[in-house]
Amino acid sequence: MHARIDPSDRLLATAAHQGGVVSAEQLALFGFNLRSVDRLVSQQSWQRLTPGLYQLGVGQPSWEGLAWGGVLLGGSESRLGFEAAGHLWELGADPPRTITVLTPHGRYIAPRGCWDFRQERPGSRSTKSPGSPPRTTVEDTVLDLCSRSSAREAIGIVTAAVQCGRTTSGRILRCLDGRQRVRHRKLLHELLSDVAEGAESPLEMRYLRDVERAHGLPRAIRQARSRNGRAFRDLLYEEFATIIELDGRVHIAGRFRDMQRDNLALLGGRVTLRYGWHDVADRPCEVARQVAALLVDRGWAGLPTRCAHCEHASDADLSGDLSGWS
Repeated sequence: MHARIDPSDRLLATAAHQGGVVSAEQLALFGFNLRSVDRLVSQQSWQRLTPGLYQLGVGQPSWEGLAWGGVLLGGSESRLGFEAAGHLWELGADPPRTITVLTPHGRYIAPRGCWDFRQERPGSRSTKSPGSPPRTTVEDTVLDLCSRSSAREAIGIVTAAVQCGRTTSGRILRCLDGRQRVRHRKLLHELLSDVAEGAESPLEMRYLRDVERAHGLPRAIRQARSRNGRAFRDLLYEEFATIIELDGRVHIAGRFRDMQRDNLALLGGRVTLRYGWHDVADRPCEVARQVAALLVDRGWAGLPTRCAHCEHASDADLSGDLSGWS
């Protein structure tokens, strides 16, 4: 007969910290022998998730436990990356089904279960592995996610990372400059500059780049506080008492109207124009002409310039009251 060995308090605390999951190596460090492990598994008190990995308890493992399991299977210096790291940094709403674990170069581990192990090239990312479980930095995670995304998705990833306060545009830009191979590099440089100027949403970035800059419009004040101090305006051309409100909710049919805010602005001498995602993304030249026409009517001495997309278009193709382009 062998004396029964129960898990120590330290072992139980470690498992609780790791989502209920421990490795065979950790069990050995805590003096918990294989015979005792087999007993608890056979009693259905514990379960073996994969060779070398156990859950203290039964039932479906939590995502956090599986994430920790991947790091434990990956060994020392391994960490979570891509969508798994993005979820932990709150850059993605849903936990990914496939958990990517980054391992040091030269350590090959075949994929198993929900875990995909990828070797990291030396110097490709920061060596820092913050958080628990360890993961790539916010900045490296943003760039990794952008590398798997479309241009439009990349805009959302960058803005989400900055808006949630996890990082800044400057920190992402420095990380970008320190990496050799990055998808959407030119776009990301432009986006990060836009964020630094105050654009707070993908739609605001589109407006800044494709409407305002591309057509030589005056620079608006972004996120300007209203006169009563109770609200913020997306864009304000203060000198010309003109407000631009942007609504990025693509699922809503028709144009968003906020009559109360518009009426209050009008009573204060300001005019509001509202545009949705379809307007700014699909017809930025027409939007630029409409905005420019109103600015000219309210005192702007300039004229818009034609961008690469509208320089060959006729005036009939660009509706609005503006007479002529510069």
